[in-house]
Amino acid sequence: MACIDELEKEVLLSGASFAECRAYVEGRYTEVYYVDPGYKIFDKHIIGIPPIAVGIEQDSVIFPFTKPCYGTFLLKMESQEEADRMRSLGRRKGTKKSR
Repeated sequence: MACIDELEKEVLLSGASFAECRAYVEGRYTEVYYVDPGYKIFDKHIIGIPPIAVGIEQDSVIFPFTKPCYGTFLLKMESQEEADRMRSLGRRKGTKKSR
């Protein structure tokens, strides 16, 4: 997979905190999933302070992405495959964490 900079995306927030990204996703999307740091999305590991909220809107995935020296961005990228994978693997909002 190419560098995240080379992929088509929409930047929703830049220079944001993990808490700001979580609040944005939880406040604007009805389909929200939670993943742990290290979860791979678009073949890239995401980092953050758990719970990391990932939103799904149709076939777009909304997630925080941190670039060292540049900070954290909230990105929106279209991918039916990633949206379906998130639906099958992520913890849905309102569900208890499975161990």
